[in-house]
Amino acid sequence: MQKTKSLKKMTFGSLALSAIILIGSCSKNADQPVTVPINDLNASKSLATTAPTVYTMATSSIRLDEGYAYKFSPVQVSGDSNTQPTASTLQLYENGVALGPAHSLHSDIRTLGKGRYSHWDTGLYFSTSDNSSPLTNGRKYTYTLTGTTTTTTTAPTTSTSTTTASGSVLSTVLTGYAAVNGTTTGGKGGTTVTVNTLAAFKSAVSGNSPKIVYVSGTISGSGLTPVYVGSNTTIIGKTGAVLSSLNLYLFTVSNIIIQNVTFRNYVTECGVYVKFQSNHVWIDHCDFATDRSHGWDYWGKDIGVAEGSDYVTISWNKFHDTYLSLLIGSVTSDAVTANTGKLHVTLHHNYWYNVSEREPTLVFGTIHMYNNYHLNNDGYSIGARYGGTVRTDNEYFSGCRKPLTTNLDGDPVGYFSGISTNIYSNCGANDITSSLSSWVPSYAYSTLLDAAANVPAVVTAGAGVKTVN
Repeated sequence: MQKTKSLKKMTFGSLALSAIILIGSCSKNADQPVTVPINDLNASKSLATTAPTVYTMATSSIRLDEGYAYKFSPVQVSGDSNTQPTASTLQLYENGVALGPAHSLHSDIRTLGKGRYSHWDTGLYFSTSDNSSPLTNGRKYTYTLTGTTTTTTTAPTTSTSTTTASGSVLSTVLTGYAAVNGTTTGGKGGTTVTVNTLAAFKSAVSGNSPKIVYVSGTISGSGLTPVYVGSNTTIIGKTGAVLSSLNLYLFTVSNIIIQNVTFRNYVTECGVYVKFQSNHVWIDHCDFATDRSHGWDYWGKDIGVAEGSDYVTISWNKFHDTYLSLLIGSVTSDAVTANTGKLHVTLHHNYWYNVSEREPTLVFGTIHMYNNYHLNNDGYSIGARYGGTVRTDNEYFSGCRKPLTTNLDGDPVGYFSGISTNIYSNCGANDITSSLSSWVPSYAYSTLLDAAANVPAVVTAGAGVKTVN
């Protein structure tokens, strides 16, 4: 943190919404809330006064992060960032007594605690004075945004809302790793443009300033056609939007949302390629397909996440009519160095059908899969190799020859956790040659799970592109 083949068949050569949850690209770790009460944002008008407004932190807005660290969100204004690590003027109080130091490393908040805190973008990561839980210790936690007050006054009026549809035309919630160690907001607050040509699309998604790019109609490339996407970008497909024969390159970037786009016929490399230490990417409600008549090596994969990239959520997508779907990780000469401690990916409520294999396959890394539907493949569904660990929760496999495997081309094995929570209907046997793991992701997710038996109905009804005018 900053304050603290290919595999044998893949060649590596060379998104929706304006507001979802909290902060964008950053490198401090925290779990996302599912719903949070939001203080009256008009109260921020008093920030410049001599007697600052004091804000009370509702217990229902506080979530356990890790160790002694807890997270409260949202704070009305942005605080520290990678480029301005001491910008925040927030002062935190416990029963009216100031806590500190401010601007602490998140690792120190978690392991040392004792009142340390950090106002990072619109999240507040903090510990209590004695490392007790603020959820149960009965104390009142307040803050100001000038750092000049030492007493507690009446908090502003609060109203309760949720972040489930904060500007979201699809009314979806970001969960999983793209909301950990920060969160993903894409082009929130930036310029908005609608494009319908390749030249306009390439221009609109370039650069790192916040931007929301709507795709209208079909935009086509020819052969391998890279489109480089800059940081702080949201790409939203309007109804019927198609990106054909294009390869979206997310290289050394962060804070990207891609949503509601139909991807077709991406040659050689991935339809969406997240590479070179990119982070905080959310790919949601899209549709990926090529065909099964050009052979295994012609089309690229649907999505690739590689070379030290991190904190990615892939949700509510359809993947179909192809041979090889998703690859997380890569086998290169420096793969161990690049990927150690990286490749945290969440995949939930995705729908795979008429796919041969890689739903996905993992090389290194740790991925969490829950409530995905895997239907009728002729190879394997999920593969784990080179020490990678896959946690599955309430997956549904139907007509799959080999749902789970670590036995892949003689490669070093990976590991699986949670395999007994899945339903295997009319499937072949799993081929797991390593000991089972007990790993689970650090973020809370039990309240998000659908029953495994309900997954086919839930996913077929909800996955894929929606109407966006």
